[in-house]
Amino acid sequence: MNIGDRVRLLRAKEQGVISRFLPGDMIEIEIEDGFRIPVMRSELVPVSPLESERLLKTSAYAPQKTVAPSAPAILANQGIYLAFVPVNDREYTLHLINNTDWEFPYTLGEESAGVGSGVQFRGLHSGLLKPKTQQKMNDLYQHAKFEEWPTFVVQGLWFRAGKSSLRTPLLKRFKARAATFFKNKVTVPVLNQTGFQTQLDAEAINANPADSGQPATATKPQKTTTIQPEDLKAEMLKSKSELGGISVERPSSVVDLHIDALLPNGSDKRTPADLLTLQLTTFEKSLENAIASGMHDITFIHGVGSGALRTELHKRLSKHPNVKFYEDAQKQKFGYGATKVTIK
Repeated sequence: MNIGDRVRLLRAKEQGVISRFLPGDMIEIEIEDGFRIPVMRSELVPVSPLESERLLKTSAYAPQKTVAPSAPAILANQGIYLAFVPVNDREYTLHLINNTDWEFPYTLGEESAGVGSGVQFRGLHSGLLKPKTQQKMNDLYQHAKFEEWPTFVVQGLWFRAGKSSLRTPLLKRFKARAATFFKNKVTVPVLNQTGFQTQLDAEAINANPADSGQPATATKPQKTTTIQPEDLKAEMLKSKSELGGISVERPSSVVDLHIDALLPNGSDKRTPADLLTLQLTTFEKSLENAIASGMHDITFIHGVGSGALRTELHKRLSKHPNVKFYEDAQKQKFGYGATKVTIK
């Protein structure tokens, strides 16, 4: 048995395709709707090509077929996506999607930092995506190791039979960032499953209208500004004291978020929701000022309590692009009631 072979279970009706081999003589198979289940090797039987052709329904792994259009239609010139579809709450599968009316020969690989040798490239897959199709890669990307995900590199060409415009080859690098990656869950085109995606060819069309096969539209002439030499010289010689600046208040290295510290005169008639908003606003302002003023780290005292405030702070810190890492701070002093944040 090899990865990609179709198999069925001896004691059940399920059948699927081998996706990977697991320890302990277990095999993971992918059944309908993309679900993967582990099965003992002894419980699986290979499905012969003849049996698969005559008795089993056509699978998503069947060769792609092209149908010649009966009449000219408006072309979809944009729609190359990298999509990450959750298999469960821990892992994602990677898909390359062609939602255009062009054939798309491609290569896909990963760039990662090597040990003392700069950037290393690893090829993952190559092939030809027909219009309105997708290709799933075998690799599973773990949520817990999100920060270690590589930079994905996609190279591709555009092809249509017959007369068409010449389009610039596509070369795109994509590095997932927590601050933007998890913001929006969408229904992935072609695949019609919920996931996270990035469009690879959005800039290509805008950068060169001729690439789209559509006529370029007239653009308004840009207004030019003339700078006189004497004005430029005067600006360069202006003293620093004359230049306006933004003053950033450097926060304390330890910020107490307890209500009695933030409101020493009492909380008056504020609701619990108002008090939580005050704590989070103070946290956000202190963190941003610490980053802007060049601090190496800052500690927030949030207390133990129900743990709701600590959970919310850690959630926001995990998505912040300027946070290197965070940890429970000075347990002998604060217990588990404080978090130390190290800034990049």
